[in-house]
Amino acid sequence: MTESALLTIAEAASLLRLKPSTIRDWVLRRRLPYYKVGRLVRIRRADVDALIAASVVPARHATTRVVAQP
Repeated sequence: MTESALLTIAEAASLLRLKPSTIRDWVLRRRLPYYKVGRLVRIRRADVDALIAASVVPARHATTRVVAQP
C-alpha cells in the first residue's frame, strides 16, 4: 500500500466536501472503515471511493404521466 493511499480525516473530508466532524462521526459509527496507527486515524482512498460508488442514486427514466380528467 502506498503512503498516498491513506488519507487523514481532513483529507477525506476535503475529498468528499464534508466537514471533518462528519468523517469522525462516520468513523465512530463504523460507516467508513479506517486504520488506527497509535493515535492516528487513516482512511484508505479506495474506501472513500467505494463509499461514493455505493451512494449513487440512479436517475429515473422518463415515464408518461397520465393525468385524470374531470
